Amino acid sequence: MKALRFDGTLQLLHDAPLPRRPGEALIQVLKAGICNTDLEITKGYASFAGVLGHEFVGRVIESPDNELAGRRVVGEINVGCNACTVCRAGDSRHCATRTVLGIKDRDGAFSEFLSLPTRNLLAVPDSISDEAAVFVEPLAAAYHILDQVSIGPSSRVAIIGDGKLAQLVIRVVTTTGCSLTVVGKHEAKMEFARSLGARLLMLSDVSGESPAHSPDQADVVIEASGSPSGLQLALKLVRPQGTIVLKSTHNGATPVEMFPAVVNEVTIIGSRCGRFAPVLELLGSGAIDVAPLISFRFPLDEARLAFLSAADPAALKVILEIASSPMSA
Repeated sequence: MKALRFDGTLQLLHDAPLPRRPGEALIQVLKAGICNTDLEITKGYASFAGVLGHEFVGRVIESPDNELAGRRVVGEINVGCNACTVCRAGDSRHCATRTVLGIKDRDGAFSEFLSLPTRNLLAVPDSISDEAAVFVEPLAAAYHILDQVSIGPSSRVAIIGDGKLAQLVIRVVTTTGCSLTVVGKHEAKMEFARSLGARLLMLSDVSGESPAHSPDQADVVIEASGSPSGLQLALKLVRPQGTIVLKSTHNGATPVEMFPAVVNEVTIIGSRCGRFAPVLELLGSGAIDVAPLISFRFPLDEARLAFLSAADPAALKVILEIASSPMSA
């Protein structure tokens, strides 16, 4: 099978072995999305070598669960041991021995086939297109914020960033009816936030020693810029006893003065993967529209060009179109 492997460099393999694992489903990948985590892995983040990719929609070709055979599915990316305390509690995201699709000890979705346990798979309703289903995993990561922090109509929220993940966070947070400010640096991307009713501030106007604008301090600041300077700005924007949610993953150190967090008693929360079911409901109902966020589509044969396009600051979601009809394994 074809697969895009990273081992210091990106290589498109034409003879990669099928990723069969005992007791797991074999899934034909239909489409997959490139995210900032994939880009950071190519810079050394997570020290991963293997087939990249974790945002996907596919069709089950072989499965221990006959009810899933032939179904379109998306997949939770964390595969736990299914025996430890956290796995038995129904949440493998923090299993100490977990593998993570395309990120940790498990080949990912930038290939014609992938393997996952059936417990990780959720069927995709007919009302959700393949392209929209690609967004389920990153949307779930965005939605996880609402599981961690109480946000409602009276909340003042600031989101730092206007890129791939930030755009999804914006869409999820606007469903709460909160007062939302978005801080970014790309005017074209910021227009997406304006169309959803957010107040916009350019990064250049709020950063530095003497900012041109001093926005009202927020109850919740969500850092989704992918920049090492994002946390420092978040500490400036959050109110005393407010909350900062960190969504960015980037390779390298984050230089920051932490005394404001102590003096102002700020709560800082890390936020990673989220639940898929609520996001499938949002997409199925049309409450969130992701179609405007697709910048480019490439076949798997042009995956390296797709990565170059995804790294362009002007780009949002880049989708790899891998298969359009069922194939035999």
